[in-house]
Amino acid sequence: MAAQDDHETALDAYREQVSRPLLRLFRAYATGEALWLLLGLATSVLAYGTVLVTPLVLGTTIDAVFTGESAYTLPLVPDPWLPDTQSGQFWLSAAIVGTALGGGALLQWVRGVSMNYFAHGVMYTIRTDAYEKMQRLDMTFFDNKETGEVMSILNNDTSNLEVLFDNALGDSVRIGVIVLGITGALLYTNWQLALVTLGVVPLLVGFTWWFIKVIEPKYTRHRSTIGDLNTRIENGLSGIELVKTTSTEAYENERVRGVSRDVFNAQMAVLRLSYFYRPGMEFITGAALLATFVIGGLWVFSGPPLFFSGQLTTGDFVVFMLLTQRLTGPMAQLSDIVDWYENAKASGKRICGLMDVPVRISDAPNPVSLDAVTGRIEYDDVTFAYETASVENDGKADYDPETGEPVLDGVDITVAPGETTAIVGPTGAGKSTVAKLLLRLYDVTDGAVRVDGHDVRDIRLADLRSSIGYVSQDTFLFDGTIAENIRYGQFDAPREDVVEAAKAAEAHEFIEGLAEGYDTRVGERGVMLSGGQRQRIAIARTVLQDPEILLLDEATSAVDTETEYLIQRSLDRLAADRTTLVIAHRLSTVKDADQIVVLDDGRVTEHGTHEELLSTDGLYANLWGVQAGEIDALPDEFIARTSDSASDV
Repeated sequence: MAAQDDHETALDAYREQVSRPLLRLFRAYATGEALWLLLGLATSVLAYGTVLVTPLVLGTTIDAVFTGESAYTLPLVPDPWLPDTQSGQFWLSAAIVGTALGGGALLQWVRGVSMNYFAHGVMYTIRTDAYEKMQRLDMTFFDNKETGEVMSILNNDTSNLEVLFDNALGDSVRIGVIVLGITGALLYTNWQLALVTLGVVPLLVGFTWWFIKVIEPKYTRHRSTIGDLNTRIENGLSGIELVKTTSTEAYENERVRGVSRDVFNAQMAVLRLSYFYRPGMEFITGAALLATFVIGGLWVFSGPPLFFSGQLTTGDFVVFMLLTQRLTGPMAQLSDIVDWYENAKASGKRICGLMDVPVRISDAPNPVSLDAVTGRIEYDDVTFAYETASVENDGKADYDPETGEPVLDGVDITVAPGETTAIVGPTGAGKSTVAKLLLRLYDVTDGAVRVDGHDVRDIRLADLRSSIGYVSQDTFLFDGTIAENIRYGQFDAPREDVVEAAKAAEAHEFIEGLAEGYDTRVGERGVMLSGGQRQRIAIARTVLQDPEILLLDEATSAVDTETEYLIQRSLDRLAADRTTLVIAHRLSTVKDADQIVVLDDGRVTEHGTHEELLSTDGLYANLWGVQAGEIDALPDEFIARTSDSASDV
């Protein structure tokens, strides 16, 4: 299958395969909060059942106590229990109505608490499960999906589910109880007039069905535009330094304004339908109320109209008007439930789409444990190409070995235990990819990467990665204190070990010079520190890890000469007696390595010591000449090739 559309990713494709997302999420997560749900539903039924008490009691009281049109009877109450006097009947009615109102209020409180605990509990579990799933996904997913989109799923979409499971579910029960209860009460009071009141129900159902079908794609579009907006904002904030230094605030503002306009248009498309649906529902239910009032009123003071027959008392008419009014309100509120449902359905598809992305890099069925690592590393005929996941091939590679262009092609490298091997080469040669394959951030397309004779695909991931200390040029620090960042991954390490690690990384002196020392907060991504300071903290973190294998990916390429000296000195101490694989751009930092491997266009073209490679007068010698300033001595072929490569970047 070809790569996904420019604006479509594997996540979008998986999302389209999701059916009945809300039912799926409800089955998966509602059971964990079942007690709160059952309590909430039970109290909902009882609370809204009390709505029927007041109209029925008032109708009986009017006919029996005030007009004398009928005897004083109450549904479900035996006649011998009822008082004989008018005052007794009046005060009994008042007591029943008061009890119903007070009990209903108490039940409503219990219902609200229960449904909130249920809804927020479900939302909490879905959000944490979605985040844990995201953490397990391989780097290919993050290569093809913006962070803002994932953040939108974890925040906005899970919040929409909370609204559904709390408000929509609770209100659905309320409307169901009220409709069924009032329908029964109306039929019990006067079935003929009840048919007038309830005659609009099929029309309401049909109107709602049409609205659901029309608005569903509009909600899907709305949720998608919100994800795009989050992505644009996240990119703008992450690159704020570039924006300011290039004076492109107006450009970024315009881009956010454009995406915000898309959100506005999508939201208005939803609201325009809602503005039509809600008044339509109110008009239909209002028509039912008016018809009940006209026919019922004529019936009371002039006898049964049209084809109706029998008697309609004043109390019965009052019961009908009260119950019909309480029926029309909930029926009109169906629009809110439909809105919440469709919004949550669109969000549910996005959540399930994330859940359905396969975890391609995971432990083997019976993984090998690395108990005592000696540190032998082997790249055996390794071929690799970056891949695009798809639904059709169940998330496997789209790379075709026959037609694709691999980043690495037939790479063979052996690193003996305790030795240092450097990987060098021009930009784009595949050096960093070598490091990522060792950490198993990606899996090889062909061949194998081995540690101590075990294919890394067979080793337990936690064992593999904990045995490798990784220091890259792109140092990441979390927003927290310096001590917390050094301790990251070794969370129980004592303060003394943190300080010793910082000393080994040449970081202790500058840390002590800060206002709060090791308790200084570094800011988001470590923005409060310089690049060299961040790099030394990252090295201190690796020192504290005390790994058997050290992996350095151009760890000094982005710092000045003085800082490079300090960092290189700490790295030399860290690499002592460890198997070390160094990805290097500055050849001066690796000239003392036990072995230097030269990569060119994804292939190993040379390997040997620094002196041996200089003597061959090949690519390494030319690269060394460039960095040593010996431009005039370089062959014309190398200069021409370098110019061509630069024009392709």
